Amino acid sequence: MILNRESCYEVLRARDPRFDGVFFVAVKSTKIYCRTVCTAKTPMLKNCTFYSTAAAAENAGYRPCLRCRPELAPGNASVDAVSRLAAIALNRIEDGALCYLGVDELAAEMGISGRHLRRVIESEFGVSPIQLAQTQRLLLAKRLLTDTNLPVTEIAFASGFSSVRRFNSLFQERYSLNPTQLRKRRTSDEPQFLVCEVSYRQPFDFDGLLNFLSYRACPGVELVQGGAYIRTASFGKHSGWLAIRQNAQKNTLSIQLSNSLAPVLLSAVARCKRLMDTQADPSIVAATLGDLSKGREGLRVPGAFYGFELALRAILGQQVSVKAASTLHGRIVRKFGTPIETPFPQLDRLAPAADVLAGLEPEDLSGMGITGARINSIIALSRAVAGGSLSLEPGQDVQQTSEKLKSLPGFGEWTAQYIAMRALAWPDAFLGSDLGIKKALGMTKEKQILEHAERWSPWRSYASMHLWRSLDAQPLERKVLKTQRKRVARVKV
Repeated sequence: MILNRESCYEVLRARDPRFDGVFFVAVKSTKIYCRTVCTAKTPMLKNCTFYSTAAAAENAGYRPCLRCRPELAPGNASVDAVSRLAAIALNRIEDGALCYLGVDELAAEMGISGRHLRRVIESEFGVSPIQLAQTQRLLLAKRLLTDTNLPVTEIAFASGFSSVRRFNSLFQERYSLNPTQLRKRRTSDEPQFLVCEVSYRQPFDFDGLLNFLSYRACPGVELVQGGAYIRTASFGKHSGWLAIRQNAQKNTLSIQLSNSLAPVLLSAVARCKRLMDTQADPSIVAATLGDLSKGREGLRVPGAFYGFELALRAILGQQVSVKAASTLHGRIVRKFGTPIETPFPQLDRLAPAADVLAGLEPEDLSGMGITGARINSIIALSRAVAGGSLSLEPGQDVQQTSEKLKSLPGFGEWTAQYIAMRALAWPDAFLGSDLGIKKALGMTKEKQILEHAERWSPWRSYASMHLWRSLDAQPLERKVLKTQRKRVARVKV
Protein backbone atom coordinates (compact mmCIF):
# COMPACT_ATOMS: atom_id res chain seq x y z
CA MET A 1 0.00 0.00 0.00
CA ILE A 2 1.33 3.44 -0.96
CA LEU A 3 1.05 5.86 1.98
CA ASN A 4 0.78 9.60 1.62
CA ARG A 5 2.83 11.16 4.41
CA GLU A 6 0.70 14.26 4.91
CA SER A 7 -2.58 12.33 4.79
CA CYS A 8 -1.34 9.80 7.32
CA TYR A 9 -0.33 12.59 9.67
CA GLU A 10 -3.81 14.13 9.47
CA VAL A 11 -5.28 10.79 10.51
CA LEU A 12 -2.80 10.61 13.38
CA ARG A 13 -3.80 14.09 14.57
CA ALA A 14 -7.49 13.19 14.39
CA ARG A 15 -7.00 9.80 16.13
CA ASP A 16 -9.88 8.55 14.01
CA PRO A 17 -10.61 4.91 15.01
CA ARG A 18 -11.85 4.16 11.50
CA PHE A 19 -8.21 4.08 10.34
CA ASP A 20 -6.93 1.93 13.18
CA GLY A 21 -4.87 -0.92 11.74
CA VAL A 22 -4.81 0.56 8.23
CA PHE A 23 -1.25 1.79 8.87
CA PHE A 24 1.18 2.47 11.72
CA VAL A 25 3.37 5.42 12.70
CA ALA A 26 6.99 5.01 13.76
CA VAL A 27 8.62 7.82 15.78
CA LYS A 28 12.31 8.39 15.12
CA SER A 29 12.98 10.14 18.43
CA THR A 30 11.70 7.22 20.52
CA LYS A 31 12.26 4.29 18.12
CA ILE A 32 8.71 3.16 18.92
CA TYR A 33 5.85 2.52 16.51
CA CYS A 34 2.18 3.07 17.37
CA ARG A 35 -1.34 2.69 16.11
CA THR A 36 -3.11 5.78 14.79
CA VAL A 37 -5.38 5.85 17.87
CA CYS A 38 -2.53 5.95 20.39
CA THR A 39 -3.29 8.44 23.18
CA ALA A 40 0.33 9.54 23.54
CA LYS A 41 1.24 13.11 22.58
CA THR A 42 1.21 13.52 18.81
CA PRO A 43 4.81 13.64 17.55
CA MET A 44 6.01 16.22 15.03
CA LEU A 45 5.66 15.25 11.39
CA LYS A 46 9.41 15.39 10.82
CA ASN A 47 9.86 12.55 13.34
CA CYS A 48 7.22 10.29 11.80
CA THR A 49 7.55 7.44 9.35
CA PHE A 50 4.46 5.53 8.25
CA TYR A 51 4.25 1.81 7.54
CA SER A 52 1.39 -0.22 6.15
CA THR A 53 2.13 -3.15 8.49
CA ALA A 54 3.51 -3.67 11.97
CA ALA A 55 6.02 -6.12 10.53
CA ALA A 56 7.46 -3.43 8.27
CA ALA A 57 7.92 -1.09 11.22
CA GLU A 58 9.66 -3.76 13.26
CA ASN A 59 11.85 -4.71 10.32
CA ALA A 60 13.00 -1.08 10.25
CA GLY A 61 14.13 -1.37 13.87
CA TYR A 62 11.15 0.05 15.78
CA ARG A 63 9.67 -1.42 18.99
CA PRO A 64 5.89 -1.73 19.56
CA CYS A 65 4.27 0.82 21.84
CA LEU A 66 3.31 -0.58 25.25
CA ARG A 67 0.42 1.86 25.57
CA CYS A 68 -1.56 1.29 22.36
CA ARG A 69 -0.27 -2.27 21.74
CA PRO A 70 -0.04 -2.54 17.93
CA GLU A 71 -0.51 -6.29 18.17
CA LEU A 72 -4.18 -5.65 18.96
CA ALA A 73 -4.83 -3.55 15.86
CA PRO A 74 -7.30 -4.91 13.28
CA GLY A 75 -5.62 -7.52 11.12
CA ASN A 76 -2.91 -8.15 13.71
CA ALA A 77 -4.82 -10.15 16.30
CA SER A 78 -7.66 -12.66 16.57
CA VAL A 79 -9.76 -9.97 18.19
CA ASP A 80 -10.49 -6.43 17.11
CA ALA A 81 -8.51 -3.41 18.27
CA VAL A 82 -9.16 -2.26 21.84
CA SER A 83 -9.99 1.35 20.91
CA ARG A 84 -12.19 0.32 18.00
CA LEU A 85 -13.90 -2.36 20.08
CA ALA A 86 -14.54 0.12 22.85
CA ALA A 87 -15.99 2.69 20.43
CA ILE A 88 -18.25 0.12 18.78
CA ALA A 89 -19.34 -1.34 22.12
CA LEU A 90 -20.08 2.13 23.48
CA ASN A 91 -22.24 2.92 20.46
CA ARG A 92 -24.11 -0.37 20.85
CA ILE A 93 -24.67 0.22 24.56
CA GLU A 94 -25.77 3.83 23.96
CA ASP A 95 -28.21 2.47 21.39
CA GLY A 96 -29.68 0.23 24.08
CA ALA A 97 -28.11 -3.13 23.18
CA LEU A 98 -27.85 -4.26 26.81
CA CYS A 99 -31.54 -3.63 27.28
CA TYR A 100 -32.25 -6.86 25.40
CA LEU A 101 -28.86 -8.62 25.37
CA GLY A 102 -26.52 -9.77 28.10
CA VAL A 103 -22.86 -8.74 28.07
CA ASP A 104 -21.84 -12.19 26.83
CA GLU A 105 -24.46 -12.08 24.07
CA LEU A 106 -23.31 -8.64 22.95
CA ALA A 107 -19.72 -9.86 22.95
CA ALA A 108 -20.69 -12.91 20.87
CA GLU A 109 -22.30 -10.62 18.26
CA MET A 110 -19.02 -8.71 18.10
CA GLY A 111 -17.04 -11.92 17.67
CA ILE A 112 -15.20 -11.79 21.02
CA SER A 113 -15.54 -13.26 24.49
CA GLY A 114 -17.51 -11.61 27.27
CA ARG A 115 -14.36 -11.48 29.38
CA HIS A 116 -12.49 -9.56 26.68
CA LEU A 117 -15.37 -7.10 26.19
CA ARG A 118 -15.46 -6.38 29.93
CA ARG A 119 -11.69 -5.83 29.97
CA VAL A 120 -11.86 -3.46 26.99
CA ILE A 121 -14.72 -1.37 28.43
CA GLU A 122 -13.11 -1.09 31.85
CA SER A 123 -9.74 -0.19 30.31
CA GLU A 124 -11.16 2.55 28.10
CA PHE A 125 -13.91 4.02 30.29
CA GLY A 126 -13.07 2.96 33.84
CA VAL A 127 -16.44 1.28 34.42
CA SER A 128 -17.99 -2.08 33.61
CA PRO A 129 -20.37 -2.58 30.66
CA ILE A 130 -23.26 -2.90 33.11
CA GLN A 131 -22.37 0.38 34.84
CA LEU A 132 -22.11 2.09 31.46
CA ALA A 133 -25.52 0.72 30.48
CA GLN A 134 -27.06 1.72 33.81
CA THR A 135 -26.01 5.32 33.30
CA GLN A 136 -27.62 5.34 29.86
CA ARG A 137 -30.80 3.76 31.25
CA LEU A 138 -31.06 6.31 34.05
CA LEU A 139 -30.52 9.24 31.69
CA LEU A 140 -33.20 7.89 29.38
CA ALA A 141 -35.57 7.32 32.31
CA LYS A 142 -34.96 10.85 33.57
CA ARG A 143 -35.87 12.26 30.16
CA LEU A 144 -38.99 10.11 29.89
CA LEU A 145 -40.14 11.09 33.36
CA THR A 146 -39.74 14.77 32.48
CA ASP A 147 -40.94 14.82 28.89
CA THR A 148 -43.67 12.16 28.62
CA ASN A 149 -46.82 10.98 30.35
CA LEU A 150 -45.77 7.33 30.38
CA PRO A 151 -46.49 5.63 33.72
CA VAL A 152 -43.45 5.13 35.94
CA THR A 153 -43.74 1.37 35.59
CA GLU A 154 -43.64 1.58 31.78
CA ILE A 155 -40.69 3.97 31.93
CA ALA A 156 -38.75 1.52 34.10
CA PHE A 157 -39.12 -1.28 31.58
CA ALA A 158 -38.73 0.99 28.54
CA SER A 159 -35.41 2.18 29.97
CA GLY A 160 -34.14 -1.39 30.19
CA PHE A 161 -34.65 -2.20 33.87
CA SER A 162 -35.85 -5.71 34.69
CA SER A 163 -37.82 -4.59 37.74
CA VAL A 164 -39.45 -1.43 39.08
CA ARG A 165 -37.85 -2.04 42.46
CA ARG A 166 -34.34 -2.02 40.98
CA PHE A 167 -35.20 1.08 38.94
CA ASN A 168 -36.44 3.02 42.00
CA SER A 169 -33.45 1.97 44.07
CA LEU A 170 -30.81 2.95 41.52
CA PHE A 171 -32.59 6.20 40.65
CA GLN A 172 -32.66 7.19 44.33
CA GLU A 173 -29.02 6.18 44.75
CA ARG A 174 -27.74 8.20 41.78
CA TYR A 175 -30.01 11.26 41.88
CA SER A 176 -31.08 11.41 45.57
CA LEU A 177 -34.61 11.61 44.27
CA ASN A 178 -37.24 8.99 43.56
CA PRO A 179 -38.90 8.86 40.11
CA THR A 180 -42.28 10.02 41.40
CA GLN A 181 -40.76 13.16 42.92
CA LEU A 182 -39.09 14.04 39.63
CA ARG A 183 -42.36 13.50 37.77
CA LYS A 184 -44.05 16.06 40.01
CA ARG A 185 -41.42 18.69 39.16
CA ARG A 186 -42.00 18.80 35.44
CA THR A 187 -43.48 21.96 33.99
CA SER A 188 -45.58 20.55 31.15
CA ASP A 189 -48.47 18.21 31.86
CA GLU A 190 -48.95 16.99 28.31
CA PRO A 191 -45.80 17.31 26.22
CA GLN A 192 -46.55 16.53 22.59
CA PHE A 193 -43.12 15.20 21.72
CA LEU A 194 -39.60 14.67 23.00
CA VAL A 195 -36.80 17.12 22.23
CA CYS A 196 -33.07 16.33 22.26
CA GLU A 197 -30.18 18.68 21.57
CA VAL A 198 -27.12 17.35 19.71
CA SER A 199 -23.95 19.44 19.50
CA TYR A 200 -21.71 19.82 16.44
CA ARG A 201 -18.44 21.51 15.57
CA GLN A 202 -18.60 24.74 13.59
CA PRO A 203 -18.92 25.51 10.75
CA PHE A 204 -21.93 23.39 9.86
CA ASP A 205 -23.69 23.67 6.50
CA PHE A 206 -27.12 22.50 7.60
CA ASP A 207 -28.85 24.00 4.56
CA GLY A 208 -26.54 22.03 2.27
CA LEU A 209 -27.48 18.83 4.07
CA LEU A 210 -31.18 19.63 3.78
CA ASN A 211 -30.88 20.31 0.06
CA PHE A 212 -29.04 17.05 -0.54
CA LEU A 213 -31.58 15.04 1.44
CA SER A 214 -34.51 16.87 -0.11
CA TYR A 215 -33.59 15.76 -3.64
CA ARG A 216 -33.44 12.16 -2.47
CA ALA A 217 -36.40 12.13 -0.08
CA CYS A 218 -38.54 9.02 -0.38
CA PRO A 219 -42.24 9.94 -0.84
CA GLY A 220 -44.31 8.87 2.12
CA VAL A 221 -41.25 8.34 4.37
CA GLU A 222 -39.09 11.48 4.19
CA LEU A 223 -39.82 15.17 3.88
CA VAL A 224 -37.81 18.39 3.96
CA GLN A 225 -40.07 21.25 4.97
CA GLY A 226 -39.79 24.51 6.88
CA GLY A 227 -36.07 24.18 7.48
CA ALA A 228 -36.38 20.65 8.88
CA TYR A 229 -35.72 17.08 7.85
CA ILE A 230 -38.73 14.97 8.86
CA ARG A 231 -39.26 11.23 8.51
CA THR A 232 -41.03 8.17 9.83
CA ALA A 233 -39.01 5.60 11.75
CA SER A 234 -39.44 2.10 13.09
CA PHE A 235 -37.46 0.17 15.72
CA GLY A 236 -39.02 -3.23 16.23
CA LYS A 237 -42.46 -2.75 17.74
CA HIS A 238 -41.92 0.99 18.25
CA SER A 239 -42.63 3.38 15.39
CA GLY A 240 -43.31 7.08 14.94
CA TRP A 241 -41.84 10.21 13.42
CA LEU A 242 -38.94 12.59 14.07
CA ALA A 243 -37.82 16.01 12.86
CA ILE A 244 -34.33 17.55 12.81
CA ARG A 245 -33.83 21.32 12.89
CA GLN A 246 -30.82 23.53 13.45
CA ASN A 247 -30.42 25.77 16.48
CA ALA A 248 -27.64 27.95 15.11
CA GLN A 249 -27.45 30.13 18.25
CA LYS A 250 -26.55 27.14 20.42
CA ASN A 251 -24.57 25.27 17.73
CA THR A 252 -26.85 22.29 18.11
CA LEU A 253 -29.37 20.25 16.18
CA SER A 254 -32.79 20.04 17.81
CA ILE A 255 -34.32 16.59 17.34
CA GLN A 256 -38.04 16.23 17.95
CA LEU A 257 -39.42 12.72 18.34
CA SER A 258 -42.96 11.49 18.73
CA ASN A 259 -43.69 10.09 22.19
CA SER A 260 -44.15 6.66 20.60
CA LEU A 261 -40.37 6.57 20.04
CA ALA A 262 -39.58 7.30 23.69
CA PRO A 263 -38.60 3.69 24.50
CA VAL A 264 -36.03 3.75 21.65
CA LEU A 265 -34.86 7.33 22.16
CA LEU A 266 -31.16 6.46 22.27
CA SER A 267 -31.25 4.45 19.04
CA ALA A 268 -33.22 7.13 17.21
CA VAL A 269 -30.91 9.97 18.26
CA ALA A 270 -27.81 7.90 17.39
CA ARG A 271 -29.11 7.46 13.84
CA CYS A 272 -29.90 11.17 13.53
CA LYS A 273 -26.31 11.98 14.51
CA ARG A 274 -24.94 9.63 11.83
CA LEU A 275 -27.31 11.02 9.21
CA MET A 276 -26.18 14.57 9.93
CA ASP A 277 -22.46 13.73 10.33
CA THR A 278 -22.34 15.63 13.62
CA GLN A 279 -19.05 14.07 14.74
CA ALA A 280 -17.00 15.49 11.85
CA ASP A 281 -14.16 17.92 12.61
CA PRO A 282 -14.33 20.51 9.79
CA SER A 283 -10.99 22.12 10.64
CA ILE A 284 -9.02 18.92 10.16
CA VAL A 285 -10.86 18.01 6.96
CA ALA A 286 -10.42 21.52 5.51
CA ALA A 287 -6.70 21.48 6.30
CA THR A 288 -6.29 18.46 4.01
CA LEU A 289 -8.68 19.52 1.25
CA GLY A 290 -7.19 23.01 1.00
CA ASP A 291 -8.60 25.16 -1.79
CA LEU A 292 -11.20 22.52 -2.68
CA SER A 293 -13.10 23.30 0.53
CA LYS A 294 -12.45 27.05 0.63
CA GLY A 295 -15.68 28.89 1.37
CA ARG A 296 -17.51 25.60 2.03
CA GLU A 297 -15.68 24.36 5.13
CA GLY A 298 -18.96 23.40 6.84
CA LEU A 299 -19.94 20.87 4.18
CA ARG A 300 -20.83 17.47 5.65
CA VAL A 301 -21.17 13.99 4.19
CA PRO A 302 -24.84 12.96 4.55
CA GLY A 303 -25.09 9.60 6.27
CA ALA A 304 -27.92 7.11 6.26
CA PHE A 305 -30.70 6.64 8.79
CA TYR A 306 -30.95 2.99 7.75
CA GLY A 307 -28.15 1.35 5.78
CA PHE A 308 -30.51 -0.97 3.89
CA GLU A 309 -32.77 1.92 2.92
CA LEU A 310 -29.79 3.81 1.49
CA ALA A 311 -28.51 0.77 -0.43
CA LEU A 312 -31.95 0.18 -1.92
CA ARG A 313 -32.07 3.82 -2.99
CA ALA A 314 -28.61 3.48 -4.59
CA ILE A 315 -29.79 0.52 -6.69
CA LEU A 316 -32.87 2.39 -7.86
CA GLY A 317 -30.67 5.36 -8.79
CA GLN A 318 -28.60 3.40 -11.29
CA GLN A 319 -29.07 4.58 -14.88
CA VAL A 320 -31.94 6.95 -14.03
CA SER A 321 -32.24 10.51 -12.75
CA VAL A 322 -32.45 11.36 -9.05
CA LYS A 323 -36.10 12.34 -9.41
CA ALA A 324 -36.96 9.08 -11.17
CA ALA A 325 -35.18 7.07 -8.48
CA SER A 326 -37.20 8.81 -5.76
CA THR A 327 -40.40 8.01 -7.66
CA LEU A 328 -39.47 4.32 -7.88
CA HIS A 329 -38.56 4.27 -4.20
CA GLY A 330 -41.94 5.78 -3.36
CA ARG A 331 -43.74 3.08 -5.36
CA ILE A 332 -42.00 0.34 -3.38
CA VAL A 333 -42.86 2.05 -0.11
CA ARG A 334 -46.47 2.57 -1.15
CA LYS A 335 -46.90 -1.11 -2.00
CA PHE A 336 -44.81 -2.84 0.68
CA GLY A 337 -44.44 -0.26 3.46
CA THR A 338 -46.53 -0.23 6.64
CA PRO A 339 -49.16 2.55 6.97
CA ILE A 340 -48.65 4.98 9.86
CA GLU A 341 -50.41 8.12 11.10
CA THR A 342 -48.33 11.27 11.61
CA PRO A 343 -49.05 15.02 11.95
CA PHE A 344 -47.68 15.43 8.43
CA PRO A 345 -50.09 14.46 5.62
CA GLN A 346 -47.18 13.65 3.28
CA LEU A 347 -45.73 11.07 5.67
CA ASP A 348 -47.91 7.99 5.96
CA ARG A 349 -45.62 4.99 5.47
CA LEU A 350 -42.82 3.14 7.24
CA ALA A 351 -40.16 2.01 4.79
CA PRO A 352 -40.18 -1.79 4.28
CA ALA A 353 -37.35 -3.61 6.07
CA ALA A 354 -35.02 -6.06 4.37
CA ASP A 355 -36.92 -9.11 5.61
CA VAL A 356 -40.11 -7.86 3.91
CA LEU A 357 -38.50 -7.47 0.47
CA ALA A 358 -36.43 -10.64 0.94
CA GLY A 359 -39.63 -12.69 0.76
CA LEU A 360 -40.60 -11.31 -2.65
CA GLU A 361 -40.28 -12.93 -6.03
CA PRO A 362 -39.33 -10.94 -9.17
CA GLU A 363 -42.94 -10.83 -10.37
CA ASP A 364 -43.94 -9.03 -7.15
CA LEU A 365 -41.89 -6.01 -8.25
CA SER A 366 -42.90 -6.08 -11.89
CA GLY A 367 -45.09 -3.35 -13.36
CA MET A 368 -43.50 -0.65 -11.18
CA GLY A 369 -41.10 0.72 -13.80
CA ILE A 370 -38.09 -1.11 -12.36
CA THR A 371 -35.95 -3.03 -14.82
CA GLY A 372 -35.48 -6.78 -14.47
CA ALA A 373 -31.80 -6.35 -13.59
CA ARG A 374 -32.60 -3.89 -10.81
CA ILE A 375 -35.31 -6.21 -9.46
CA ASN A 376 -32.79 -9.03 -9.18
CA SER A 377 -30.37 -6.68 -7.41
CA ILE A 378 -33.05 -5.58 -4.92
CA ILE A 379 -34.01 -9.13 -4.02
CA ALA A 380 -30.39 -10.26 -3.72
CA LEU A 381 -29.54 -7.30 -1.46
CA SER A 382 -32.63 -7.83 0.70
CA ARG A 383 -31.91 -11.52 1.20
CA ALA A 384 -28.26 -10.89 2.05
CA VAL A 385 -29.16 -8.29 4.69
CA ALA A 386 -32.14 -10.22 6.08
CA GLY A 387 -30.07 -13.40 6.23
CA GLY A 388 -27.30 -11.72 8.21
CA SER A 389 -24.50 -12.29 5.70
CA LEU A 390 -24.33 -8.54 4.96
CA SER A 391 -24.47 -5.64 7.42
CA LEU A 392 -24.76 -2.06 6.20
CA GLU A 393 -24.26 -0.26 9.50
CA PRO A 394 -21.19 1.79 10.57
CA GLY A 395 -18.45 -0.20 12.26
CA GLN A 396 -18.22 -2.91 9.61
CA ASP A 397 -14.99 -3.69 7.79
CA VAL A 398 -15.28 -1.43 4.74
CA GLN A 399 -13.20 -3.54 2.37
CA GLN A 400 -14.96 -6.79 3.23
CA THR A 401 -18.39 -5.18 3.02
CA SER A 402 -17.57 -3.63 -0.37
CA GLU A 403 -16.44 -7.01 -1.70
CA LYS A 404 -19.65 -8.63 -0.46
CA LEU A 405 -21.69 -5.93 -2.18
CA LYS A 406 -19.83 -6.33 -5.46
CA SER A 407 -20.49 -10.06 -5.37
CA LEU A 408 -24.23 -9.32 -5.63
CA PRO A 409 -25.80 -8.87 -9.09
CA GLY A 410 -25.84 -5.27 -10.28
CA PHE A 411 -23.36 -3.87 -7.75
CA GLY A 412 -20.23 -2.24 -9.15
CA GLU A 413 -17.47 -0.11 -7.70
CA TRP A 414 -19.50 3.13 -7.84
CA THR A 415 -22.40 1.70 -5.85
CA ALA A 416 -20.08 0.04 -3.31
CA GLN A 417 -18.18 3.30 -2.76
CA TYR A 418 -21.39 5.31 -2.45
CA ILE A 419 -22.75 2.91 0.18
CA ALA A 420 -19.42 2.95 2.02
CA MET A 421 -19.47 6.75 2.05
CA ARG A 422 -22.99 7.15 3.38
CA ALA A 423 -24.20 3.93 5.03
CA LEU A 424 -20.87 2.81 6.51
CA ALA A 425 -19.79 6.42 7.29
CA TRP A 426 -16.38 5.78 5.69
CA PRO A 427 -14.60 9.16 5.31
CA ASP A 428 -12.21 8.03 2.58
CA ALA A 429 -14.57 6.64 -0.06
CA PHE A 430 -14.20 8.09 -3.55
CA LEU A 431 -16.35 7.74 -6.66
CA GLY A 432 -13.77 8.06 -9.40
CA SER A 433 -16.14 6.88 -12.15
CA ASP A 434 -18.87 9.39 -11.30
CA LEU A 435 -19.71 11.63 -14.24
CA GLY A 436 -20.23 14.69 -12.05
CA ILE A 437 -16.80 14.28 -10.47
CA LYS A 438 -15.23 13.82 -13.90
CA LYS A 439 -16.82 17.03 -15.03
CA ALA A 440 -15.79 18.94 -11.90
CA LEU A 441 -12.17 17.85 -12.34
CA GLY A 442 -12.13 18.23 -16.11
CA MET A 443 -10.75 14.71 -16.43
CA THR A 444 -12.06 11.64 -18.25
CA LYS A 445 -9.75 8.79 -17.30
CA GLU A 446 -10.61 7.09 -14.03
CA LYS A 447 -7.00 6.12 -13.26
CA GLN A 448 -5.92 9.73 -13.62
CA ILE A 449 -8.78 10.86 -11.38
CA LEU A 450 -7.93 8.37 -8.63
CA GLU A 451 -4.28 9.41 -8.68
CA HIS A 452 -5.30 13.06 -8.47
CA ALA A 453 -7.65 12.32 -5.55
CA GLU A 454 -4.90 10.78 -3.43
CA ARG A 455 -4.02 14.28 -2.24
CA TRP A 456 -7.36 14.41 -0.38
CA SER A 457 -6.96 11.14 1.49
CA PRO A 458 -8.11 10.29 4.15
CA TRP A 459 -11.09 12.59 3.60
CA ARG A 460 -12.02 11.72 0.02
CA SER A 461 -15.71 11.32 0.89
CA TYR A 462 -15.71 15.01 1.79
CA ALA A 463 -13.78 15.77 -1.39
CA SER A 464 -16.53 14.03 -3.39
CA MET A 465 -19.14 16.26 -1.78
CA HIS A 466 -17.11 19.39 -2.53
CA LEU A 467 -16.60 18.38 -6.15
CA TRP A 468 -20.33 17.84 -6.60
CA ARG A 469 -21.05 21.17 -4.93
CA SER A 470 -18.48 22.92 -7.11
CA LEU A 471 -20.66 22.09 -10.09
CA ASP A 472 -23.64 23.62 -8.33
CA ALA A 473 -25.25 20.35 -9.34
CA GLN A 474 -26.51 17.18 -7.74
CA PRO A 475 -24.41 14.02 -7.97
CA LEU A 476 -25.73 11.55 -10.53
CA GLU A 477 -26.72 8.43 -8.65
CA ARG A 478 -25.73 6.06 -11.45
CA LYS A 479 -22.58 4.46 -12.70
CA VAL A 480 -23.30 4.22 -16.43
CA LEU A 481 -25.76 6.14 -18.58
CA LYS A 482 -27.42 4.27 -21.39
CA THR A 483 -27.67 7.41 -23.46
CA GLN A 484 -24.61 8.07 -25.61
CA ARG A 485 -24.59 11.75 -24.74
CA LYS A 486 -23.94 10.98 -21.04
CA ARG A 487 -25.29 14.31 -19.87
CA VAL A 488 -24.87 15.34 -16.27
CA ALA A 489 -28.18 16.53 -14.78
CA ARG A 490 -27.66 20.01 -13.33
CA VAL A 491 -29.79 20.46 -10.19
CA LYS A 492 -28.83 22.54 -7.18
CA VAL A 493 -27.55 20.53 -4.21
